Amino acid sequence: MKLATLCYVHHEGKTLMLYRNKKENDYHEGKWNGLGGKFEDGETPEECAVREVEEESGLTMLNPVMKGHITFPLFDGVDDWYVFVFSTDRFEGSLIDSPEGTLEWIPDDKLSELNLWEGDKHFIPWLFQDKFFSARFDYKNGGFVNYTVKFY
Repeated sequence: MKLATLCYVHHEGKTLMLYRNKKENDYHEGKWNGLGGKFEDGETPEECAVREVEEESGLTMLNPVMKGHITFPLFDGVDDWYVFVFSTDRFEGSLIDSPEGTLEWIPDDKLSELNLWEGDKHFIPWLFQDKFFSARFDYKNGGFVNYTVKFY
């Protein structure tokens, strides 16, 4: 089982996205993702989110808001992934040359046009709602199968 965060930083009608094109053997290569990654020992979801965004973008999230939780059973064919999803429009700092890929501010109404994981097209709109979600997204051999969600 892997614990991870996925974070979306918003600013003036745009969302910071990461085009994964720099790491060798990157399972996400060629995809646009939010920022985030795996927990380090002893971290809370919020601490992981803030650390990962800073490492990948140079920005420090202020007041990250947990928007939901996603279970990805055997997402990579090996492990179940449990992902805490965060969003914020409050941050400080300046963008860096990310070691993970190319950073770009994408207009919110264009996010679904990116080369995203298919499931992301379903949950990204939920980031803009005033509801918390708990979802399960099923993939098989890298292909999207289906999802279920409960809103609170």
